[in-house]
Amino acid sequence: MTLHATASHDMSLKRLEKRLERERLARLEAEAIAERGLRELYEKQQQLQLLEAIAVAANQANKLNDILQLALSKICQFSAWQLGHAYIIDPKQPHRLKPSMIWHCSGRESVFEAFQELTHRTYFEQGIGLPGRVFASGQATWIVNIADDSNFVRQACGIATGIKTACAFPILTGHRVTAVLEFFSLLESPPQVTLLQMMAQIGIHLGRVVERQLAEERLLYDAFHDPLTGLPNRALFLDRLKRAAAHKRRYPNYQFAVLFIDLDRFKVVNDSLGHFVGDSLIHQIAKRLLTTLRNEDMLSVNSQDIYHLKDTLARLGGDEFTLLLDDLRGSSDAMRVAERIQHVLNEPFILENQTIYIAASIGIALAHADIDADDLIRNADLAMYRAKSLGGKRSEFFDQSMHTLAINRLLIENDLRLGILQQQFILHYQPIVCLASGQLVGVEALIRWQKAEKLVFPNDFIPIAEESGLIISLDLWVMAEACRTVKRWLATHPVSTMTVSINLSARLFALENLASHIQHILAETGINPQLVRLEITESMTMQDTERAIHVLKALKTMGLNLSIDDFGTGYSSLSYLHRFPADTLKIDRSFVLGLNESHESQQIVASIISLARNLNMKVIAEGTETLAHVQQLQQLQCDFAQGYYFSKPVPAQAIEHLLSSQHTYHLISPV
Repeated sequence: MTLHATASHDMSLKRLEKRLERERLARLEAEAIAERGLRELYEKQQQLQLLEAIAVAANQANKLNDILQLALSKICQFSAWQLGHAYIIDPKQPHRLKPSMIWHCSGRESVFEAFQELTHRTYFEQGIGLPGRVFASGQATWIVNIADDSNFVRQACGIATGIKTACAFPILTGHRVTAVLEFFSLLESPPQVTLLQMMAQIGIHLGRVVERQLAEERLLYDAFHDPLTGLPNRALFLDRLKRAAAHKRRYPNYQFAVLFIDLDRFKVVNDSLGHFVGDSLIHQIAKRLLTTLRNEDMLSVNSQDIYHLKDTLARLGGDEFTLLLDDLRGSSDAMRVAERIQHVLNEPFILENQTIYIAASIGIALAHADIDADDLIRNADLAMYRAKSLGGKRSEFFDQSMHTLAINRLLIENDLRLGILQQQFILHYQPIVCLASGQLVGVEALIRWQKAEKLVFPNDFIPIAEESGLIISLDLWVMAEACRTVKRWLATHPVSTMTVSINLSARLFALENLASHIQHILAETGINPQLVRLEITESMTMQDTERAIHVLKALKTMGLNLSIDDFGTGYSSLSYLHRFPADTLKIDRSFVLGLNESHESQQIVASIISLARNLNMKVIAEGTETLAHVQQLQQLQCDFAQGYYFSKPVPAQAIEHLLSSQHTYHLISPV
């Protein structure tokens, strides 16, 4: 072979070798690309499987803690973190994170014991420590080595434990951090971008699940709690009461009780100061009542059925609260709690620059083995009514006679209905006297129930009539009968100043068509409207002031006289009083009766008379019982008086006799 041929052959070999090398390198690169692609595909599949597993498990979980627990476990299994923990928002201080009991440990738990104990004691503000930084930024954070991070608050303990790398990411509901999941490894690891991206996706997805879970929990909470006070409502209270009753049936020695708490005169406050103040008062009362609960978290002595002591305070609605006292030693325990309630309510409440005093009537019912929840509440309610009937601001235990009384009230209601149908009611009239002349100038019409041979007085049936709504029928009958009677008197004995005062109940005053009812009675009886004085209580005008003004003006246009009854007992605003088209203020009997005993009563009466004079109103003093009352009222320049000093309420014939004799009352003590 020639030299030239040899050289040509060598060059061919070299070209072949280069081509083979290029092909080898291309094959290696292709294999690397394929391997990398397969690895990335595998990682993507793993990530998708992780995301899917978390999504499925999260959607199946019933509680937030379960969602966080499964997320920790899945992430630790996927990425080889040895330790995972969840920090959650502190509900008492939403600006900080508090540690939870939610952990996942892949290694030996004893290795991390000290670090876990420290974590349980460590809270994080925004920007402080690993969880705090994530809380502040809303983004994942990776620490390659905690020894190099001065803002890792648990650094010393973490290093001693052997922790190298740490990572945390937020669970977001919208832009708000709900929780922070943190992870720790004993091996140092650089930031993994894909893992951080995956954690961000997990955080967003879990945030949606958590948001839904929180919404469901809120709906469930709202279904069993009072929106004004946050206390358990009737449904939740009954559930706990039924559980206590079931426990009582299984273990007869177990004792519990129900307290029924009803606020005294709350309606006066609510009507006088408005519903906003009333709601604020209820909210403050609820907070005070919570302080009376027993704080012990005791257990039943029966180890086979551990039963946590849980006093449950609930608001049934309005001004009514109930309290389940669990695991009592005796009735004295229940009375002590009732006394604590009375004590915490003694301090006044300050609302809208008003000082408000409130008390409560409390009924106590002790459970027995065969009682059910509804009966126990009923018994406590009956005991509460006993306390209220005895003057309020007291506590009473239930006894069987109260149930008998409740049955009697039901019978009275039935008799009332029959009495209305059979026209068993009559009117008595109490004179109203001019304090300047002693002349009879009017009467107040007062209902009586002629039940068979017995005369029943209003205190024995009016409360039941008000509760049942029968009061409206009675009120309208009183008005019509009084108008007919006065017209008949004046037809026989003409006097120029005779008026009849008629009480309107709150139920009747609240009727939308009140004016048309009264207009019909005036037309039917043919009485001069100026001879009729309608009395409404001060508290009734405060319930809806604008409506009250509108109704009173409508009545005034009919020519009726209007009187504010029981003045001084409510919380009315004087800024509204001048807008009421009233002709008369009627001083409550409690102030008149105190004229000889209390300087405060004298000042109140004098102030009311002065106020009325400034508003061009007349004043009637109710409850004038003695000559001393008369003389003091004369000195204070009160216009009119009514009370037993002049006459008790008497039948119509007695008033007719006074008119025929032109009777004048002597106002000066005989020598």
